[in-house]
Formats: sequence, structure tokens, C-alpha cells
Amino acid sequence: MPIKNSAKKYMRVTARKTVRNKGVKGVAKSAIKKTREAVKANDIDTAQKELRLAIKSLDKAAEKNIIKKNTAARKKSRLNPLVKKEALGK
Repeated sequence: MPIKNSAKKYMRVTARKTVRNKGVKGVAKSAIKKTREAVKANDIDTAQKELRLAIKSLDKAAEKNIIKKNTAARKKSRLNPLVKKEALGK
């Protein structure tokens, strides 16, 4: 346990940020997972809807510096062709 007040405060701040970051990351991860599941189930409309949500949540996470900008771009660029290929009929 920290002794100094500034270290105690930093622990509280870190705990708050961790909760926020986990929430934002969880939203992004679940959107990606739902997109992949919709593609696997050949549900094009749902896949496109979930892709939009996934892109939005990844952009928000990157904007808040929860994930890196390039990580968000990589994940988006891997999801997009999956949905596009399914929509065009393989």
C-alpha cells in the first residue's frame, strides 16, 4: 500500500480509468464478435449493422487512447472485407 497521499490518489485515479477503459474495450470487442458471428450465420443485414457499430466503437476507443490508432485501423480493415465478401455473395 502506498504511504504518500499523492500515491493513494494515483491508485484511485488508476482504478477509475481501468473501469472506464474496460467498458469501452468490451463494447468494441463485443461489436467485433457480433459482426463475425453474423457473417458466419450468413445474415448480411445484421452483419452490416454490426460492422457500423464495430467501426464506431473502435474509433471511439482510438480517440480516447484506449487502443492505438493503428490497432483500430487494422481491426476495421480486417472486418470490412469479411462483410463485403458476404454481401457480394462470395
